[in-house]
Amino acid sequence: MVDYTNYAQSNVQRPGYNEGLRVYMLSVFQNMGIALVITALVAMFTASSPGLMNAIFSTPLQWVVMLAPLGMVFFMSAKIMSMSVSGARTSLWVFSGLMGLSLSSIFYVYTSESIAKTFFITASLFGAMALYGHTTKKDLTGMGSFLMMGVIGIFIASFANMFFQSSALSNVLSYVGVIVFTLLTAYDVQMLKSVYYQMGNASNEVAQKTSIYGALNLYMDFINLFIFLLRIFGVRRD
Repeated sequence: MVDYTNYAQSNVQRPGYNEGLRVYMLSVFQNMGIALVITALVAMFTASSPGLMNAIFSTPLQWVVMLAPLGMVFFMSAKIMSMSVSGARTSLWVFSGLMGLSLSSIFYVYTSESIAKTFFITASLFGAMALYGHTTKKDLTGMGSFLMMGVIGIFIASFANMFFQSSALSNVLSYVGVIVFTLLTAYDVQMLKSVYYQMGNASNEVAQKTSIYGALNLYMDFINLFIFLLRIFGVRRD
C-alpha cells in the first residue's frame, strides 16, 4: 500500500461538482483497469502453456517471478514521482505483467469457473467500496494507521504460515485480508481525493504521475482482495 498521508490531509467534504476531480479519478481508474487487463492476459497466456509453466514453476525461476513484483512495488513507491510520465506508466505495465506471471499458477490450483466467479465478486465489492470512499462525507483518515498495521500483520503471519502450514490460520488470514483490503479500498479512494485537492495548481505532469501512483495503490487493493476471496470461494481442482 502506498501511504498518502505524507501528501494530503483529509479534505473530503468540499462541496459541489468538480470536473478536474472527475478527470483525475477517471485517469486513476483507467490506469488501474489497463493494469488489471495486462495481468489477466499474461496470467491466462502463461497458464495455457504447460512448457512455460514448467519452465517457471519447476525451476528456481519461480522465486524470481514471485519476488519481482514485490521489488517493483518498492521501486515504484520510491521513484515514481521522479520518473517521467511515460516511465511511470511503463513501470506500472511491467509490474502488472510480472503479477500476471506470478498469478498464473492459480489456474492450476482452482477451476476456471470459480476464478471467474471470484473475480466478479471482487469487482462488485471493490466497486461498492470505491464508490463509498468517493462519496462519503465521513473522514476515513483515522483508519490509515490501523489498516497499515493490519497489512503488516497479515504479511508477517502469512510468511510464518509458510513454515507452519496451518489451514486454520490460513482461513483466518483470508477473512481478515478481505476485511482489511475492503476497508483499504474506501480509504485509498478518499485519500486520492485529498491528494487532488492538496495538489492545487500542480502541473499536469505531477497530476498524471500522481494518478499512476494512485492506480498502483488501488490495483494492489484489488489484487489482494481477489486473492483472499479466491482462498474462500475458490474451488480446487481434483
